[in-house]
Amino acid sequence: MALWSALLLFFAGLMGAAGVALSAYAAHADGGANLTTAATFLLIHAAAVAGLGAGASTRRGLLQAASLLVIGSVLFSGDIAMRAINGAPLWRMAAPTGGVMLIVGWLWLAIAGFVGRRANP
Repeated sequence: MALWSALLLFFAGLMGAAGVALSAYAAHADGGANLTTAATFLLIHAAAVAGLGAGASTRRGLLQAASLLVIGSVLFSGDIAMRAINGAPLWRMAAPTGGVMLIVGWLWLAIAGFVGRRANP
């Protein structure tokens, strides 16, 4: 397996574990709704990244889309979780930047699906 795919699977595992941990913490903490949102985003995107990392080792566009999903998830969910737990953001524009990266990652995936289809009929 290519290093890029292996790294994506590694990050997908970390994202999934963090999503479960945040869900558990949200059940017992103030600010639980925000933590639940962060956990949900991590869990959904962990599954997507795991699938892309496992099945797209030779499709550069799919690997790039998965990478954008990882970075976007960490920024978006990390910022929301930090605000809920510590009352302070990662940095001022972390959540919006992460959200935009998630949107771009999903759009990149959509485009990569068609581009890859044309290249490999």
